[in-house]
Amino acid sequence: RVLMNPPGARCHHLYASTPGKVAPARAVFARHYDLRVIDLHAHSTASDGTEPPAQVVACAVEAGLTTLALTDHDTTLGWDEATAAARRHGIRLVPGIEVSCSRRHQSIHLLAYLPDPTHPDLVAELERALHSRDTRLDAMVAKMAADGIPVTIEEVRAQVEPGATPGRPHIADALVASGVIGHRDEAFARWLGGRSPYYVEHYAPDPVRAVEIVRAAGGVPVIAHPRSVNRGRVVSDELIEEMAAAGLVGIEVDHRDHPADAVAHLADLARVLGLVATGSSDYHGTGKLNRIGERTTSPAALEVIEALGTGT
Repeated sequence: RVLMNPPGARCHHLYASTPGKVAPARAVFARHYDLRVIDLHAHSTASDGTEPPAQVVACAVEAGLTTLALTDHDTTLGWDEATAAARRHGIRLVPGIEVSCSRRHQSIHLLAYLPDPTHPDLVAELERALHSRDTRLDAMVAKMAADGIPVTIEEVRAQVEPGATPGRPHIADALVASGVIGHRDEAFARWLGGRSPYYVEHYAPDPVRAVEIVRAAGGVPVIAHPRSVNRGRVVSDELIEEMAAAGLVGIEVDHRDHPADAVAHLADLARVLGLVATGSSDYHGTGKLNRIGERTTSPAALEVIEALGTGT
């Protein structure tokens, strides 16, 4: 399902022009008739989103969502704040992580819902990834500065919330803040993309190993946007099949970056492999055009995820 909303809205959702009116009425109707509106992929300032966790939850409520997953990159930092906000607003919060993975220099993202945040193997992988992301930031900024691009590591670190996952979007934010560019997208197009001479890889586990770790931690792994046309190479069916054999539970089928033929193909693949199909916005606040609630997940898929999740 696709929900459209006007550009430029503060919360980037369908009902941003009438906060406090249409959306809450829609949410009450949805809850009463079990027509749950579920978005299972959103980011906050705990990683590369532009809004604090509590504001992401508030935006979800304004959009009429009844369930939201907070899935920041390689961290659980925003869980407590988001959970408290969800309780205040009466919305279901699914705690999650978007785990960065890699195989043969290809970036693959794995959504991990409801894992135990204290599980030793999961903690070790996240800590290793965060340390690598941190040193990678230093290396990228040094390469850019050496070529005369006006950015310093101090300016970049000023964009990262304390304890948050550092990433390329924070380099972009530093360039926006200093007036070098107007939006994150410009930085990625010019300097930060995977084929840029300034790009530096960071540590990320193999996706099959990541699936195994998430399952061991009581979590529910769902591969994120595997056919994204904006991320370079797409994830092959063969790798998804390998991940499914290791315990993958679902595929994020409906995503802004998936063309219609990719959505149809992934839906068929999910059926063949016996996986749940989800849909999500991949919301980043003003960091991306994606609007909260623009893609949603069925209640039946959420029920499978919640039934399998034993970590949180």
